[in-house]
Amino acid sequence: ITGEAWLQQSAELDKRLATEEKLALQDQQHTKELSDAQRNQARLRDRLATADVRLSVLIAEDSASSCNVPTAPGAVGVVHAARRAQLDPAHAQRIIAITDDGDNAIIALRACQAYVRAVAP
Repeated sequence: ITGEAWLQQSAELDKRLATEEKLALQDQQHTKELSDAQRNQARLRDRLATADVRLSVLIAEDSASSCNVPTAPGAVGVVHAARRAQLDPAHAQRIIAITDDGDNAIIALRACQAYVRAVAP
């Protein structure tokens, strides 16, 4: 009985160590994701601050004005022929801050989900 109990305890210890190792690797991965996202956001904020990049929005079609931009969504990408309005740099910075918060929240949510999957039986 003692030998069997020792084998069972050893198996449980091995499972726990494997789970802890898996969690440590996931933590490293999520920390890297968060760091990369923060670095990319900081780079984008710097480019916006130096006017190297400007954010703009498509101007929607309005029958009351002479704007001829179609309202139907097109392919994702740069639209060269459509009329666009450039955003004020301060507004662009606020938008980037909002997206940064959203990116951080998504990464944190994925980390929590991975933890629950690793710990749950």
